[in-house]
Amino acid sequence: MKTIEQMSLREKIGQMIVTGFPSTEMSLELKQVIEEYKVGNIILFSHNVEHKRQLGALVTELQQWFTTHTGIPGFITIDQEGGRVTRMPKDATNVAGAMAIASSGRPEHAYTAGRITARELKALGINFNLAPVMDVTNNPLNPVINVRSYGDSVETVTAYGTQMMKGLLDGGVMSSLKHFPGHGDTDVDSHIGLPVIHKTVEQLEQLELLPFKAAIEQGAQGIMSAHILFPQIEKSGVPGTMSYAIITELLKEKLGYTGLVVSDCLEMDAIKRYYGTAKGALGAVKAGIDLVFISHTAAVVKEAVHLIEDAVAAGDLEEAVIDAAVSKILAYKSRFAIIEEPDYEIVGCEAHRRANECMRLETICLVKGEISPIPQGEQNVLFMGSHAYRTDQASSSITEELSFPSYMGKHWDAAYEMFRIDPDEEEIKAMLQKAEGYGHIVIGLFNAREHKGQLSLVEKLLAAGARVTAITLGRPYDLALLEGEFCGIAAFEYTLDAFKSLVPILKGEVAPAARMTIQL
Repeated sequence: MKTIEQMSLREKIGQMIVTGFPSTEMSLELKQVIEEYKVGNIILFSHNVEHKRQLGALVTELQQWFTTHTGIPGFITIDQEGGRVTRMPKDATNVAGAMAIASSGRPEHAYTAGRITARELKALGINFNLAPVMDVTNNPLNPVINVRSYGDSVETVTAYGTQMMKGLLDGGVMSSLKHFPGHGDTDVDSHIGLPVIHKTVEQLEQLELLPFKAAIEQGAQGIMSAHILFPQIEKSGVPGTMSYAIITELLKEKLGYTGLVVSDCLEMDAIKRYYGTAKGALGAVKAGIDLVFISHTAAVVKEAVHLIEDAVAAGDLEEAVIDAAVSKILAYKSRFAIIEEPDYEIVGCEAHRRANECMRLETICLVKGEISPIPQGEQNVLFMGSHAYRTDQASSSITEELSFPSYMGKHWDAAYEMFRIDPDEEEIKAMLQKAEGYGHIVIGLFNAREHKGQLSLVEKLLAAGARVTAITLGRPYDLALLEGEFCGIAAFEYTLDAFKSLVPILKGEVAPAARMTIQL
């Protein structure tokens, strides 16, 4: 591995940048920024992934380019939180999300989820997982964190988040906690806007900082910044990612953190729209960020490299700041960025799948009422629901091939009906007519708070005297918006694995033992 003394300024800057590309094969633009701009790290998204063998071959090719053109293996990063934020292919083992795992009441499940995830990532050459989420979800209107958080209490987030972190690290993969100093108390998604939190350091120390502080004490190696304004802490009008007061004075000096500090993606609108991505990258480096993510656009990567070079030349940025960051990056790469042949047998292996099924079965929550068992072949039941949609840019891509009512109807050989995500009065009336004559209606809700036609349909079914089981396949807060007598179940995610976990619960074969980790 090349040493920092052997590196030019451009090579050092390249080590501090993580970028991405739009397809399942390396693009010409990506090859150029690696060869000419010495970019040394990659982030993978769902659009880069087809199946495990394709992914393993792609990672191998990426590392060949990194070692050939930079002399140093790359960080291959990914957002593999589990649940709603899952990038690994279908033939891998994809664990449940944070809130679902915490609902099991068993912190060891978070460790197991981290360990399984790490083993499969490492088997494919992916050495850096941007997880777990350490945000305390204390705002029910939060559009981007919600079920990605372990819960609304410091104790829950700390207990489960640190176990997930340890599982990842013990499995040989770098972990990055997010989103410092806390993204849980916002009602704006930083992918599309600029959130503001009006809290002082002293107030953050009472809640948001506590899980991060505990994780630092237990060996955290990576922490990701949040693109959020904290005007009581940073007076210059820049968000946390670009704030020296937050990254250096609070995180590094006050909390004593010495590990790697990484940015969230600087092409998110919170940075791109209000500051400019390249200027955001320079600001992040000045603030004390070690690794900056410019996740999509090669032209913006080039602009950022030039801007940082110019800042050093002008004396606006000391090269010693870059040297300190790169020294840290190289130290972590020597530990985690070890190139090995892919081991496809580990990915999606039977042992992992069985462990995952057992964990997932313990995540289904009975929130209200009692379950009315549905025997196989029951003809007096009607399954209803809509397709899902991609709720935010952090979430994985959604395919309309996946349908809750279709899956359930076919499994039971029973009737099922689809409605649009936000049914209007005409469609609701049609659904009510189709429900006539059925003794039991099982309806899948998907973020119904934002699509109130779903709530209206349930209310009118109840008013008509129907026996209703309402299952939230997204944010569980939907159940608190419904009144009357019904069975309410939280499954947390619209995935095939969640559907499979629901089957034995709805049949009455397994009693749901999970408990919500948020107040509804």
